[in-house]
Amino acid sequence: MDKTKPKFATIDEYIRSFPEPVHKMLQELREVIRKQAPQAQEKISYQMPAYFLNGRLLYFAAFSGHIGFYPMASGIEAFESELSEYKHAKGSVQFPIGKPLPIKLIKKIIKFRVGENLKKMKKR
Repeated sequence: MDKTKPKFATIDEYIRSFPEPVHKMLQELREVIRKQAPQAQEKISYQMPAYFLNGRLLYFAAFSGHIGFYPMASGIEAFESELSEYKHAKGSVQFPIGKPLPIKLIKKIIKFRVGENLKKMKKR
């Protein structure tokens, strides 16, 4: 059993495990997600905060120099031009610690992902 990494049972535990500046950014991100996707289920998955709404919606995590935001590949593709100032890959974007989170952009991405997942539900 690996004892070097903590195991989190809740998102609150996860957020509390980080120093104050990171803690504040994570809490701000969580509040935005909750407001934009109030029907989404919160849980820990892959030892990071995760949101589910008719399947995987998004994840986030903190690292030494950035907050990772994971709105799936479609969430990145749809906003690629607006994400150009941030390091990003197929399904993830990195928001630097110490700089304000791009809340308006994050809201748009979440709204897009919620719409995608709700459409999937209608197709069933």
